Formats: sequence, C-alpha cells, structure tokens
Amino acid sequence: MFFPTPVLVAVVCILIVWLFKSADRSVERRKEEPRARAEAQPWVDEDLKDSTDLHQVEEDADEWQESEENVEHIPFSHTRYPEKEMVKRSQEFYELLNKRRSVRFISDEQVPMEVIDNVIKAAGTAPSGAHTEPWTFVVVKDPDTKHKIREIIEEEEEINYMKRMGHQWVTDLKKLRTNWIKEYLDTAPVLILIFKQVYGFAAHGKRKVHYYNEISVSISCGILLAALQNAGLVTVTTTPLNCGPRLRVLLSRPTNEKLLMLLPVGYPSKEATVPDLKRKPLDQIMVTV
Repeated sequence: MFFPTPVLVAVVCILIVWLFKSADRSVERRKEEPRARAEAQPWVDEDLKDSTDLHQVEEDADEWQESEENVEHIPFSHTRYPEKEMVKRSQEFYELLNKRRSVRFISDEQVPMEVIDNVIKAAGTAPSGAHTEPWTFVVVKDPDTKHKIREIIEEEEEINYMKRMGHQWVTDLKKLRTNWIKEYLDTAPVLILIFKQVYGFAAHGKRKVHYYNEISVSISCGILLAALQNAGLVTVTTTPLNCGPRLRVLLSRPTNEKLLMLLPVGYPSKEATVPDLKRKPLDQIMVTV
C-alpha cells in the first residue's frame, strides 16, 4: 500500500492552495474590468448611451412587430431652384446659423407658445431609424417645476465638476466661464427636455425596437437648434450628467425614455455675453474626394 510522505502531502497542499488563489485572482480581475472602464470614463452617463441592440431577442417578432411592407408610396413633391437662387439661399442659411451661439444669460420675458409648437414640429420632421420617431419633447413652463429641475441639476453638477468630470474637462470649460450654477433654468421662460425612447410599444403592448434611437434624436435636436435660431430665440445645449433618472421621475416620463438633452429657451438678457470663439474654416472640416 502506498503511503504519501509528509513532503508529498505538503507539495499537494501548496498546489491546491495555489490553484484556489489563481481562480480567485481571475474572478477579481473580471470584476475589476468594468470598474476600471468606469473609472477611466467617469463622465459616462448611462442615459446618454445608445441602447439600440441590433442583436436583442425579439419575442414573437412575427406576431407583434408591426409590418409596414404595404405602406403606400406616393409621388415625391420637390421644389427645384435656379442655381443662383440655390447659392443665395444656402449662403443666407449659413449666415443665419453662423450667428447662433450658446447663450447662458436668458431673459424671463415670455415667448409665444405657437413659436415653441412650430419649432418642435420642425424637430419632429427629422429622419429616424425605420421611421420610429423615437423622441419626446417635454416643454416646462411652470416656475416650481423649473426650480425643482434646477435643484436636481445643480446638485449633480457640483459633483460632476468636483469629481466625475476630471481635471482636464473642467480646465477645458474655464474659457467658457461655466460652472454648476445654472440660473438660466429658473429665468428662461421655457425649458425643453428631449428624451430618447430606447424602445416603443406595438399595438399589442409588446416592445418595439427603436433602431439608432440616439442618432435619430440627435439629428432632431440639430433641427430644433436651427429652428430656434430661425425664430430669433436663444438657448444653450446642456446634457445634465447623471440627472436623467431623477428628472424622468419628476416629469412622470416612462422608463423607456432617457434624457438626452435639455434646452433653456428664450430671448437673450440685455447683459448677455458670449465668449469670442472662432469656428473652423471650411478647409478644416470638409474633405472632397
């Protein structure tokens, strides 16, 4: 009969301990990887991620996904301008948008709601993945609600500036003289909060995929900015980091909606100033092949 020597027993025990420790280290490394990624990008807001998942499981897709194969196609109506007028219109439109600036000093003077209706209708003309139109525009005029929004944002923004954003980001913002104090959230007569719908609901109440929802809503926001400039109103684009869930609850929005952007809208105050920034010339932003 074989009897292990004390030395052999010791070697086996050491080997077993080593194997267990190696396994534990492997588990710890896997746990640390997501944490390390989060620490490398502390500013990442879950609400700002594009949650479109082209590989997600679509339960009973054949039953509930509404088919649009039989949508009627109609003749396209198009206005074609003479070349000189095209150049003139494109130049005038560029000059109009080139005057657009991010304005943080907004008057409390009321703006016509018909104008707000029209600019949001313009934003709603944006293209979207599979024509899902995954946007919700929440217009806030109530002073108490605006102040609650300000309280939530300033509370989170102070943490953002002090901890989450990091030294470089805060340094880059110094030239804009911006901080976590957002007085315009109280003074602006209108706040427009733009939510992306990460999924919708079909007629049978089951989830419907909203393809490229963040890209679609971002295009819509660009059109909204142009429409506001065209109407003679000012705004500043804000993306309230880590405020989305609380604002969604405050505004009674469903869980499929994630805050993408907040725009305070109004007329510029008399003492409004903007930094003297220059835009890149055409040869630095366009490549012709």
